[in-house]
Amino acid sequence: MEEIISSERCFEEHMPEASREIREAIVALLPRLRRFAVTLTRNQADGDDLVQITVERAIARIDRWQDGTRLDSWMYRIMKNAWIDEVRSRQRQNKVFAPDEAGATVGFEDETIDLRLRAMSVEKAMATLPDEQRLAVALVLVEGQSYREAADIMGVPIGTLTSRLARGRDALEAILNPAKGAP
Repeated sequence: MEEIISSERCFEEHMPEASREIREAIVALLPRLRRFAVTLTRNQADGDDLVQITVERAIARIDRWQDGTRLDSWMYRIMKNAWIDEVRSRQRQNKVFAPDEAGATVGFEDETIDLRLRAMSVEKAMATLPDEQRLAVALVLVEGQSYREAADIMGVPIGTLTSRLARGRDALEAILNPAKGAP
């Protein structure tokens, strides 16, 4: 209920000319928009961000909405276009012109090359872990946090942290030393 009241205040601040019916209709659409956003993004946090972007764009462009047309369809189009923009942006950010290994040996002496290549392998292996395992491994094994500190940072019980850490270690071992077999 607080979100609806907060949304109403936001609409009144940014859409004083919009009718109360339009504001109420947008607020009523929020659960459906969120459900659609999570379906598009396949991620709760990205979905929430996408809803935020959609509502902001709708507020900024409310004068473009034509009375008598379906508000939900208009907002779904805004959301779809915002998601397309986001996907394109992410694709541009992830383009690599040369593989990381291409410059791995530049500026290193022979004895440090193996160490640097191993570190790059670990980085790539870490990137394949699920977020919760990667975070646990990074906090405890890389950053040196205690189990209690890492659990507090992640907002989980110590048992959950140790489980994620164990699964992360096993997954890293399987990736980095495939000859030993899967965990």
